[in-house]
Amino acid sequence: MNQLYPLKFRPIFKDKIWGGDKIKSVMGLDYGSLPNCGEAWIVSGVEGDSSEVTNGFLEGNELNELVEVYMGELVGEANYERFGNEFPVLVKILDARDWLSVQVHPDDQLAAERGLGRGKTEMWYVLDAEPGAELISGFLKEISQEEFQERIAKGTVKEVMNYEEVKRGDLFFMPAGRVHALGPGILLAEIQETSDTTYRIYDWDRTDDKGNPRELHIEESIEAIDYSKSNQAKTLYQRKPKGTTSLVKCPHFTTNLVDVTEPIAKDYSALDSFVILICLDGAVRLESEVGVEVLTKGETILIPAVLEWVRMFPEGSCSLMEVYLDEVSEE
Repeated sequence: MNQLYPLKFRPIFKDKIWGGDKIKSVMGLDYGSLPNCGEAWIVSGVEGDSSEVTNGFLEGNELNELVEVYMGELVGEANYERFGNEFPVLVKILDARDWLSVQVHPDDQLAAERGLGRGKTEMWYVLDAEPGAELISGFLKEISQEEFQERIAKGTVKEVMNYEEVKRGDLFFMPAGRVHALGPGILLAEIQETSDTTYRIYDWDRTDDKGNPRELHIEESIEAIDYSKSNQAKTLYQRKPKGTTSLVKCPHFTTNLVDVTEPIAKDYSALDSFVILICLDGAVRLESEVGVEVLTKGETILIPAVLEWVRMFPEGSCSLMEVYLDEVSEE
């Protein structure tokens, strides 16, 4: 068996009624002739949407196929034991030209009870935001299931949502159960569990091109929602001018920002996990024990768990998001 190496993937683009053009114009990812590209799935193990390798001798293979073949060498021994042949993290770029639906995701327990695999906890890192752009994260006040259902019936649920103005670099952690919606003028990176289960609660009275309202999932959402008041929806962090800044540590993923203003050596030998690097700005040359790859803005690479180190050499300056899942995430 040939040795694993850092893997690049072909993005999977999704046409969405609320999508715009920033995935191409800002991030440089060419989605072809899609009229409204709302999402680019840049690392995915979702069944039917598994990412395809574009470099090296594994070109053309799908990510979940590689997990089945390489197991712990690719994802880490503990991760393979925990998740089996499903790659455990889904990475997307989202571009909202209009409001997304107000929605919620089930947690792992409820998703399992309903035969849906895993739930969906996620985080949003804002890559670009137009002045005054807003999103919804949770409720302004604690409400009951009864009040929620009454407001759904009367069309007043949006009046008790917590609206947050956003700017570039803002970070939002969205645990499963938190009602949320992305607003117009926002481009972001989304890191989440591998799940595509979404319950739409309210869709701004939109209709499709045939005049039909989009499907809602009110009954399914009732048990999934956390009805408590949203406290400090925005996650605060102090970004270091160079090196690694910690963003989120949770049972589902760990995320960091890496600002590469000078050469950096990353030692991953003690980390029992894959590492995903997403280039947010600039370009970087990555050297590992098996070769060299160049990563430019909008590109993503997966460092297999079996590789112990990566050296980063910026071409100018470069900002990366670093994503992995290890024992620290379990705390």
